[in-house]
Amino acid sequence: LQFLYFIGSSNMPKIHYEKNDISAKKKKKEKRKPKEDDDKQGHHGFTFNKTFGQHILKNPLVINAIIDKSGLQATDVVLEIGPGTGNLTEKLLQSCKKVIAMEIDPRMVQELKKRFMPTPLGSKLQIIEGNCLKNELPFFNVCVANVPYAISSALVFKLLRHRPLFRCAVLMFQREFAMRLCAKSGSSMYCRLSSNTQLLSRVDHLMKISKASFKPPPKVESSVVRIEPKRPAPEVAFDEWDGMVKVCFNRPNKTLAGNFRIKAVLKNLFTIHTNYCKMLEKEPKTYDEVKDAITEILKRLEFSERRMRTMEEDELLTLLAAFHEQDIYFA
Repeated sequence: LQFLYFIGSSNMPKIHYEKNDISAKKKKKEKRKPKEDDDKQGHHGFTFNKTFGQHILKNPLVINAIIDKSGLQATDVVLEIGPGTGNLTEKLLQSCKKVIAMEIDPRMVQELKKRFMPTPLGSKLQIIEGNCLKNELPFFNVCVANVPYAISSALVFKLLRHRPLFRCAVLMFQREFAMRLCAKSGSSMYCRLSSNTQLLSRVDHLMKISKASFKPPPKVESSVVRIEPKRPAPEVAFDEWDGMVKVCFNRPNKTLAGNFRIKAVLKNLFTIHTNYCKMLEKEPKTYDEVKDAITEILKRLEFSERRMRTMEEDELLTLLAAFHEQDIYFA
């Protein structure tokens, strides 16, 4: 009875941990923290900048494969966007006449200078510090780059608008972006990006790259693609093409007729049509006439019930020409 009373008593002794035990556990946790941050720092001693999307390619097998796929010649001038610490740059310098490296991070610029300028390869390297999207691109034959994912789309179209045309670009992108870039008509991934890129170039998926090939590793898988500009370039105003494709992909699951019946779309096309006619001193159509003209074009070409994902490039070019015949423009 005394034993039972002791168990049920509020005076039952409480278990106390020794302070030394708790501090020892804390120390163990504290020891793990630096390991979590190891990948955020390079062996050069600085933290990689997330704002610039810095993921340094460290796998030598991948670097060699990219060089092989680029088909570089000894006389080539190569443009590299975002060279980082220069792992890919070194192999490029060994394979071509000159490398122009565009880098936005001043720390990386200093790292490149320290790594290459004292060596024989330094005479073949030109470094441009700044934002590649805001600066004019120099002359180059080939572009090879581990592209910061945040600028992928903008960089692709800046390259494709560059003149004179380059021979090819071998670029690393986020896997999903790369697959959309290469997607063909009829594919579930076919989109405005696919259509616009493939109007101006031929795009091929070359290889998949795992997260472990980078430091620090990105959260997504990557792929390398090869882009070859079409020669000659298609005789179509890109802004007009893009404007029409944007309307057609406005709601991907809708038919073309459905997308062109959207009031905001019709209002915008009517405004552009009116301004265009005023410039040429022509009598513009009324809103209803523009609407009827669009409906008639889609019916005549038998595109009314088609969805954009099923449209081929030559069909879209025919559709754009038919709109222009009726003074209906998109840009």
